[in-house]
Amino acid sequence: MLGTQSRFVQRPQNKPDTMTELADMFYTFVFGDTEFSVPRRYVDLVPKGLGAQGMVVAAMDTITQQSVAIKKLSRPFQNVTHAKRAYREFKLMKLVNHKNIIGLLNAFTPQRTLDDFQDVYLVMELMDANLCQVIQMDLDHERMSYLLYQMLCGIKHLHSAGIIHRDLKPSNIVVKSDCTLKILDFGLARTAGTTFMMTPYVVTRYYRAPEVILGMGYKENVDIWSVGCIMGEMIRGGVLFPGTDHIDQWNKIIEQLGTPSQEFMRRLQPTVRNYVENRPRYPGYSFDRLFPDVLFPSDSSEHNKLKASQARDLLSRMLVIDPEKRISVDDALLHPYINVWYDESEVNAPAPGPWDHSVDEREHTVDQWKELIYQEVMEYDPTTAAAASANEPQPIR
Repeated sequence: MLGTQSRFVQRPQNKPDTMTELADMFYTFVFGDTEFSVPRRYVDLVPKGLGAQGMVVAAMDTITQQSVAIKKLSRPFQNVTHAKRAYREFKLMKLVNHKNIIGLLNAFTPQRTLDDFQDVYLVMELMDANLCQVIQMDLDHERMSYLLYQMLCGIKHLHSAGIIHRDLKPSNIVVKSDCTLKILDFGLARTAGTTFMMTPYVVTRYYRAPEVILGMGYKENVDIWSVGCIMGEMIRGGVLFPGTDHIDQWNKIIEQLGTPSQEFMRRLQPTVRNYVENRPRYPGYSFDRLFPDVLFPSDSSEHNKLKASQARDLLSRMLVIDPEKRISVDDALLHPYINVWYDESEVNAPAPGPWDHSVDEREHTVDQWKELIYQEVMEYDPTTAAAASANEPQPIR
Protein backbone atom coordinates (compact mmCIF):
# COMPACT_ATOMS: atom_id res chain seq x y z
CA MET A 1 0.00 0.00 0.00
CA LEU A 2 1.16 3.54 -0.69
CA GLY A 3 2.22 5.52 2.33
CA THR A 4 -0.40 8.23 1.75
CA GLN A 5 -3.49 9.38 3.58
CA SER A 6 -6.77 8.88 1.74
CA ARG A 7 -9.78 11.10 2.06
CA PHE A 8 -13.28 10.05 1.07
CA VAL A 9 -15.86 12.44 -0.38
CA GLN A 10 -19.35 11.07 -1.00
CA ARG A 11 -21.51 12.52 -3.76
CA PRO A 12 -25.34 12.34 -3.76
CA GLN A 13 -26.68 8.82 -3.21
CA ASN A 14 -30.41 9.35 -3.64
CA LYS A 15 -32.06 6.94 -5.99
CA PRO A 16 -31.70 8.56 -9.44
CA ASP A 17 -34.78 9.70 -11.32
CA THR A 18 -32.86 10.53 -14.51
CA MET A 19 -29.80 9.25 -16.29
CA THR A 20 -28.11 12.58 -15.56
CA GLU A 21 -28.52 11.93 -11.84
CA LEU A 22 -27.29 8.39 -12.33
CA ALA A 23 -24.13 9.74 -13.91
CA ASP A 24 -23.57 11.77 -10.73
CA MET A 25 -23.43 8.69 -8.56
CA PHE A 26 -19.68 8.55 -8.07
CA TYR A 27 -17.63 8.29 -4.94
CA THR A 28 -14.57 10.53 -4.84
CA PHE A 29 -11.45 9.45 -2.96
CA VAL A 30 -8.24 11.42 -2.61
CA PHE A 31 -5.02 9.42 -2.32
CA GLY A 32 -2.13 11.81 -1.78
CA ASP A 33 -2.31 14.18 -4.75
CA THR A 34 -4.51 11.90 -6.86
CA GLU A 35 -8.28 12.14 -6.92
CA PHE A 36 -10.20 8.96 -7.71
CA SER A 37 -13.86 9.22 -8.74
CA VAL A 38 -15.50 5.82 -9.21
CA PRO A 39 -19.06 4.55 -9.68
CA ARG A 40 -20.84 3.29 -6.57
CA ARG A 41 -20.50 -0.32 -7.70
CA TYR A 42 -16.81 -0.19 -6.66
CA VAL A 43 -16.11 -0.21 -2.92
CA ASP A 44 -13.23 -0.80 -0.48
CA LEU A 45 -10.64 1.11 -2.51
CA VAL A 46 -7.03 0.51 -1.49
CA PRO A 47 -4.10 2.23 -3.27
CA LYS A 48 -1.70 -0.30 -4.81
CA GLY A 49 0.81 1.65 -6.84
CA LEU A 50 1.73 4.86 -8.62
CA GLY A 51 3.68 4.82 -11.86
CA ALA A 52 4.42 6.85 -14.96
CA GLN A 53 1.22 5.68 -16.66
CA GLY A 54 -1.08 6.31 -13.73
CA MET A 55 -2.28 5.21 -10.33
CA VAL A 56 -3.82 1.82 -9.52
CA VAL A 57 -6.17 0.95 -6.68
CA ALA A 58 -7.67 -2.37 -5.65
CA ALA A 59 -11.45 -2.48 -5.20
CA MET A 60 -14.41 -4.80 -4.91
CA ASP A 61 -16.97 -4.81 -7.71
CA THR A 62 -20.30 -5.24 -5.92
CA ILE A 63 -22.07 -6.26 -9.13
CA THR A 64 -19.74 -9.09 -10.16
CA GLN A 65 -18.46 -9.76 -6.62
CA GLN A 66 -14.94 -9.76 -8.08
CA SER A 67 -11.80 -8.08 -6.78
CA VAL A 68 -10.55 -5.68 -9.43
CA ALA A 69 -7.75 -3.23 -10.15
CA ILE A 70 -8.80 0.27 -11.27
CA LYS A 71 -6.18 2.25 -13.16
CA LYS A 72 -6.53 5.99 -13.64
CA LEU A 73 -4.46 6.99 -16.65
CA SER A 74 -2.01 9.76 -15.89
CA ARG A 75 -2.72 12.85 -18.02
CA PRO A 76 -3.73 10.84 -21.10
CA PHE A 77 -4.29 13.97 -23.19
CA GLN A 78 -1.15 15.93 -22.34
CA ASN A 79 0.30 15.29 -25.82
CA VAL A 80 -0.25 13.28 -28.99
CA THR A 81 2.06 10.43 -27.86
CA HIS A 82 0.18 9.86 -24.59
CA ALA A 83 -3.22 10.11 -26.25
CA LYS A 84 -2.31 7.71 -29.06
CA ARG A 85 -0.84 5.20 -26.61
CA ALA A 86 -3.99 5.32 -24.47
CA TYR A 87 -6.20 4.68 -27.50
CA ARG A 88 -3.97 1.87 -28.73
CA GLU A 89 -4.01 0.20 -25.28
CA PHE A 90 -7.80 0.46 -25.21
CA LYS A 91 -8.24 -1.16 -28.63
CA LEU A 92 -5.73 -3.93 -27.94
CA MET A 93 -7.25 -4.85 -24.58
CA LYS A 94 -10.63 -5.21 -26.29
CA LEU A 95 -9.13 -7.37 -29.05
CA VAL A 96 -7.15 -10.03 -27.18
CA ASN A 97 -8.63 -12.79 -25.05
CA HIS A 98 -6.19 -15.15 -23.35
CA LYS A 99 -5.68 -16.30 -19.78
CA ASN A 100 -2.08 -15.01 -19.83
CA ILE A 101 -2.98 -11.49 -20.98
CA ILE A 102 -4.71 -9.00 -18.70
CA GLY A 103 -8.37 -8.48 -19.49
CA LEU A 104 -10.29 -5.20 -19.62
CA LEU A 105 -13.45 -5.61 -17.52
CA ASN A 106 -14.81 -2.07 -17.68
CA ALA A 107 -13.92 1.53 -18.44
CA PHE A 108 -15.51 4.76 -17.23
CA THR A 109 -15.12 8.49 -16.75
CA PRO A 110 -16.86 10.76 -14.22
CA GLN A 111 -17.21 13.50 -16.84
CA ARG A 112 -20.51 13.66 -18.76
CA THR A 113 -19.53 15.36 -22.01
CA LEU A 114 -16.70 15.34 -24.50
CA ASP A 115 -15.95 18.97 -23.67
CA ASP A 116 -15.43 18.08 -20.00
CA PHE A 117 -13.72 14.74 -20.66
CA GLN A 118 -10.30 14.49 -19.01
CA ASP A 119 -10.12 11.35 -16.83
CA VAL A 120 -9.93 7.76 -18.09
CA TYR A 121 -10.32 4.79 -15.74
CA LEU A 122 -9.65 1.18 -16.79
CA VAL A 123 -10.94 -1.75 -14.70
CA MET A 124 -8.91 -4.95 -14.89
CA GLU A 125 -8.39 -8.21 -13.07
CA LEU A 126 -6.65 -7.76 -9.73
CA MET A 127 -3.25 -9.45 -9.47
CA ASP A 128 -0.98 -9.80 -6.45
CA ALA A 129 2.43 -8.58 -7.63
CA ASN A 130 4.49 -7.71 -10.66
CA LEU A 131 7.37 -9.83 -11.84
CA CYS A 132 9.97 -7.42 -10.38
CA GLN A 133 8.90 -8.59 -6.94
CA VAL A 134 8.77 -12.25 -7.91
CA ILE A 135 12.30 -12.15 -9.36
CA GLN A 136 13.63 -11.26 -5.90
CA MET A 137 12.21 -14.50 -4.46
CA ASP A 138 13.95 -17.86 -4.40
CA LEU A 139 12.20 -19.64 -7.25
CA ASP A 140 12.44 -23.38 -7.74
CA HIS A 141 12.56 -24.87 -11.23
CA GLU A 142 8.82 -25.62 -11.30
CA ARG A 143 7.81 -22.03 -10.62
CA MET A 144 10.43 -20.55 -12.94
CA SER A 145 9.53 -22.92 -15.76
CA TYR A 146 5.79 -22.37 -15.30
CA LEU A 147 6.12 -18.58 -15.33
CA LEU A 148 8.18 -18.74 -18.55
CA TYR A 149 5.65 -21.11 -20.14
CA GLN A 150 2.82 -18.65 -19.44
CA MET A 151 4.83 -15.73 -20.85
CA LEU A 152 5.37 -17.70 -24.06
CA CYS A 153 1.68 -18.62 -24.29
CA GLY A 154 0.65 -14.97 -23.93
CA ILE A 155 3.23 -13.85 -26.50
CA LYS A 156 2.09 -16.50 -28.96
CA HIS A 157 -1.49 -15.26 -28.62
CA LEU A 158 -0.41 -11.67 -29.34
CA HIS A 159 1.56 -12.87 -32.37
CA SER A 160 -1.51 -14.70 -33.69
CA ALA A 161 -3.22 -11.29 -33.92
CA GLY A 162 -0.22 -9.76 -35.68
CA ILE A 163 0.97 -7.98 -32.51
CA ILE A 164 4.71 -8.14 -31.84
CA HIS A 165 5.38 -6.74 -28.39
CA ARG A 166 9.06 -5.65 -28.53
CA ASP A 167 9.05 -4.20 -25.01
CA LEU A 168 8.38 -7.01 -22.53
CA LYS A 169 9.80 -6.29 -19.08
CA PRO A 170 9.16 -7.48 -15.51
CA SER A 171 7.31 -4.31 -14.48
CA ASN A 172 4.63 -5.00 -17.09
CA ILE A 173 4.06 -8.65 -16.21
CA VAL A 174 1.87 -9.46 -13.21
CA VAL A 175 1.27 -12.62 -11.20
CA LYS A 176 -1.12 -14.04 -8.65
CA SER A 177 -0.15 -15.97 -5.55
CA ASP A 178 -1.09 -19.21 -7.32
CA CYS A 179 1.63 -18.46 -9.93
CA THR A 180 -0.85 -17.37 -12.62
CA LEU A 181 0.89 -14.87 -14.91
CA LYS A 182 -0.53 -12.17 -17.20
CA ILE A 183 1.08 -9.70 -19.60
CA LEU A 184 -0.08 -6.24 -18.61
CA ASP A 185 0.75 -4.01 -21.56
CA PHE A 186 1.17 -4.35 -25.31
CA GLY A 187 4.56 -2.88 -26.01
CA LEU A 188 5.72 -0.54 -28.71
CA ALA A 189 3.57 0.59 -31.59
CA ARG A 190 4.86 -0.68 -34.93
CA THR A 191 5.85 2.84 -35.93
CA ALA A 192 7.67 3.58 -32.67
CA GLY A 193 11.11 3.15 -34.20
CA THR A 194 14.44 3.46 -32.47
CA THR A 195 17.30 5.71 -33.49
CA PHE A 196 20.40 3.99 -32.16
CA MET A 197 22.70 6.97 -31.77
CA MET A 198 20.38 9.68 -30.50
CA THR A 199 17.37 8.27 -28.62
CA PRO A 200 17.34 9.53 -25.00
CA TYR A 201 16.97 6.96 -22.24
CA VAL A 202 13.41 7.77 -21.23
CA VAL A 203 12.14 4.29 -20.36
CA THR A 204 13.70 0.99 -19.36
CA ARG A 205 15.30 -0.62 -22.39
CA TYR A 206 17.23 -3.34 -20.56
CA TYR A 207 15.05 -6.04 -22.10
CA ARG A 208 14.88 -4.83 -25.71
CA ALA A 209 16.39 -7.03 -28.37
CA PRO A 210 19.54 -6.04 -30.31
CA GLU A 211 17.52 -5.61 -33.50
CA VAL A 212 15.32 -3.01 -31.74
CA ILE A 213 18.29 -1.24 -30.15
CA LEU A 214 20.09 -1.11 -33.51
CA GLY A 215 17.05 0.00 -35.51
CA MET A 216 16.93 -3.15 -37.65
CA GLY A 217 13.96 -5.03 -39.00
CA TYR A 218 12.43 -7.59 -36.68
CA LYS A 219 10.18 -10.62 -36.56
CA GLU A 220 8.26 -12.48 -33.86
CA ASN A 221 11.30 -13.83 -32.02
CA VAL A 222 12.24 -10.27 -31.06
CA ASP A 223 10.09 -11.05 -27.98
CA ILE A 224 12.11 -14.17 -27.20
CA TRP A 225 15.14 -12.00 -26.40
CA SER A 226 13.09 -10.19 -23.73
CA VAL A 227 11.96 -13.49 -22.21
CA GLY A 228 15.62 -14.58 -22.13
CA CYS A 229 16.61 -11.39 -20.30
CA ILE A 230 13.82 -11.94 -17.77
CA MET A 231 14.79 -15.59 -17.31
CA GLY A 232 18.44 -14.63 -16.84
CA GLU A 233 17.41 -12.09 -14.22
CA MET A 234 15.41 -14.74 -12.36
CA ILE A 235 18.56 -16.87 -12.22
CA ARG A 236 21.12 -14.17 -11.53
CA GLY A 237 18.96 -11.98 -9.30
CA GLY A 238 19.92 -8.81 -11.18
CA VAL A 239 19.47 -7.14 -14.57
CA LEU A 240 21.65 -8.74 -17.26
CA PHE A 241 22.28 -5.69 -19.43
CA PRO A 242 21.66 -2.51 -17.38
CA GLY A 243 22.79 0.03 -19.97
CA THR A 244 22.55 3.75 -19.26
CA ASP A 245 21.68 4.44 -22.91
CA HIS A 246 21.48 2.51 -26.19
CA ILE A 247 25.23 2.59 -26.77
CA ASP A 248 26.05 1.43 -23.24
CA GLN A 249 23.35 -1.22 -23.56
CA TRP A 250 24.93 -2.58 -26.73
CA ASN A 251 28.37 -2.60 -25.11
CA LYS A 252 27.08 -4.58 -22.13
CA ILE A 253 25.47 -7.14 -24.45
CA ILE A 254 28.60 -7.77 -26.55
CA GLU A 255 30.91 -7.79 -23.51
CA GLN A 256 29.01 -10.81 -22.18
CA LEU A 257 27.82 -12.55 -25.37
CA GLY A 258 30.58 -11.54 -27.77
CA THR A 259 30.77 -9.40 -30.89
CA PRO A 260 28.36 -10.73 -33.54
CA SER A 261 29.43 -12.10 -36.90
CA GLN A 262 30.13 -10.12 -40.08
CA GLU A 263 26.99 -11.70 -41.52
CA PHE A 264 24.99 -9.91 -38.81
CA MET A 265 26.92 -6.65 -39.32
CA ARG A 266 26.05 -6.56 -43.01
CA ARG A 267 22.35 -6.28 -42.15
CA LEU A 268 22.85 -3.04 -40.19
CA GLN A 269 22.21 0.44 -41.51
CA PRO A 270 25.51 1.98 -42.72
CA THR A 271 25.91 4.54 -39.93
CA VAL A 272 25.06 2.01 -37.22
CA ARG A 273 27.27 -0.62 -38.83
CA ASN A 274 30.19 1.82 -38.90
CA TYR A 275 29.82 2.46 -35.18
CA VAL A 276 29.34 -1.19 -34.21
CA GLU A 277 32.28 -2.40 -36.31
CA ASN A 278 34.58 0.15 -34.71
CA ARG A 279 33.85 -0.99 -31.17
CA PRO A 280 36.43 -3.22 -29.46
CA ARG A 281 35.85 -6.87 -30.31
CA TYR A 282 34.79 -9.18 -27.49
CA PRO A 283 34.97 -12.98 -27.56
CA GLY A 284 32.12 -13.32 -25.04
CA TYR A 285 31.73 -15.98 -22.37
CA SER A 286 30.25 -19.45 -22.38
CA PHE A 287 26.82 -19.83 -20.77
CA ASP A 288 28.40 -22.22 -18.24
CA ARG A 289 30.46 -19.28 -17.05
CA LEU A 290 27.72 -16.64 -17.34
CA PHE A 291 25.23 -18.85 -15.51
CA PRO A 292 27.12 -21.41 -13.38
CA ASP A 293 25.28 -24.18 -11.52
CA VAL A 294 25.62 -22.33 -8.21
CA LEU A 295 23.11 -19.69 -9.41
CA PHE A 296 20.35 -22.22 -10.08
CA PRO A 297 17.95 -23.89 -7.68
CA SER A 298 18.50 -27.55 -6.95
CA ASP A 299 17.48 -29.92 -9.71
CA SER A 300 13.82 -30.85 -9.38
CA SER A 301 12.97 -34.08 -7.63
CA GLU A 302 9.36 -33.78 -8.77
CA HIS A 303 7.93 -35.75 -11.67
CA ASN A 304 9.01 -32.95 -14.03
CA LYS A 305 12.72 -33.60 -13.34
CA LEU A 306 13.70 -30.09 -14.37
CA LYS A 307 17.43 -29.36 -14.29
CA ALA A 308 19.85 -26.44 -14.37
CA SER A 309 21.37 -27.84 -17.57
CA GLN A 310 17.97 -27.63 -19.31
CA ALA A 311 17.37 -24.09 -18.10
CA ARG A 312 20.82 -22.99 -19.25
CA ASP A 313 20.32 -24.61 -22.65
CA LEU A 314 17.06 -22.73 -23.16
CA LEU A 315 18.71 -19.49 -22.07
CA SER A 316 21.56 -20.01 -24.54
CA ARG A 317 19.01 -20.36 -27.36
CA MET A 318 17.06 -17.24 -26.33
CA LEU A 319 19.95 -14.85 -25.69
CA VAL A 320 21.30 -14.93 -29.23
CA ILE A 321 22.19 -11.56 -30.71
CA ASP A 322 21.45 -12.60 -34.28
CA PRO A 323 17.67 -13.09 -34.57
CA GLU A 324 18.21 -15.43 -37.54
CA LYS A 325 19.80 -17.89 -35.10
CA ARG A 326 17.54 -17.28 -32.08
CA ILE A 327 14.93 -19.85 -31.06
CA SER A 328 11.33 -19.21 -32.14
CA VAL A 329 8.36 -18.91 -29.77
CA ASP A 330 6.95 -22.24 -31.01
CA ASP A 331 10.25 -24.06 -30.51
CA ALA A 332 10.72 -22.51 -27.08
CA LEU A 333 7.31 -23.89 -26.06
CA LEU A 334 8.53 -27.35 -27.10
CA HIS A 335 11.84 -27.10 -25.20
CA PRO A 336 12.23 -29.73 -22.44
CA TYR A 337 12.42 -27.02 -19.77
CA ILE A 338 9.03 -25.62 -20.87
CA ASN A 339 6.95 -28.35 -22.50
CA VAL A 340 6.23 -30.15 -19.21
CA TRP A 341 3.34 -27.67 -18.91
CA TYR A 342 2.21 -27.88 -22.54
CA ASP A 343 -1.56 -27.62 -22.88
CA GLU A 344 -2.98 -27.36 -26.39
CA SER A 345 -5.86 -25.12 -25.27
CA GLU A 346 -3.40 -22.64 -23.75
CA VAL A 347 -0.68 -22.74 -26.40
CA ASN A 348 -3.07 -22.61 -29.35
CA ALA A 349 -6.02 -20.76 -27.86
CA PRO A 350 -8.43 -19.29 -30.45
CA ALA A 351 -6.74 -16.38 -32.16
CA PRO A 352 -8.25 -12.94 -31.72
CA GLY A 353 -9.27 -10.90 -34.70
CA PRO A 354 -6.33 -9.36 -36.58
CA TRP A 355 -4.92 -6.16 -35.16
CA ASP A 356 -5.63 -3.11 -37.29
CA HIS A 357 -2.12 -1.77 -37.85
CA SER A 358 -3.51 1.45 -39.29
CA VAL A 359 -4.02 2.50 -35.63
CA ASP A 360 -0.23 2.57 -35.25
CA GLU A 361 0.17 4.72 -38.33
CA ARG A 362 -2.68 7.21 -37.92
CA GLU A 363 -1.86 10.85 -37.33
CA HIS A 364 -4.42 12.80 -35.29
CA THR A 365 -4.42 15.85 -33.08
CA VAL A 366 -4.74 15.43 -29.32
CA ASP A 367 -8.39 16.48 -29.54
CA GLN A 368 -9.09 13.87 -32.22
CA TRP A 369 -7.44 11.09 -30.18
CA LYS A 370 -9.41 12.33 -27.17
CA GLU A 371 -12.67 11.99 -29.09
CA LEU A 372 -11.77 8.47 -30.22
CA ILE A 373 -11.00 7.45 -26.62
CA TYR A 374 -14.24 9.06 -25.47
CA GLN A 375 -16.16 6.94 -27.95
CA GLU A 376 -14.46 3.81 -26.57
CA VAL A 377 -15.31 4.74 -22.97
CA MET A 378 -18.92 5.35 -23.96
CA GLU A 379 -19.19 1.74 -25.13
CA TYR A 380 -18.37 0.56 -21.61
CA ASP A 381 -19.90 3.16 -19.32
CA PRO A 382 -23.72 3.29 -19.68
CA THR A 383 -24.16 5.99 -17.03
CA THR A 384 -21.94 8.52 -18.76
CA ALA A 385 -23.01 7.39 -22.21
CA ALA A 386 -26.68 8.02 -21.47
CA ALA A 387 -25.94 11.46 -20.09
CA ALA A 388 -23.85 12.30 -23.15
CA SER A 389 -26.10 10.76 -25.80
CA ALA A 390 -27.71 14.05 -26.76
CA ASN A 391 -24.32 15.38 -27.89
CA GLU A 392 -22.83 12.19 -29.28
CA PRO A 393 -19.76 13.07 -31.40
CA GLN A 394 -19.39 12.02 -35.01
CA PRO A 395 -16.99 9.08 -35.40
CA ILE A 396 -13.42 9.84 -36.43
CA ARG A 397 -11.84 7.51 -38.96
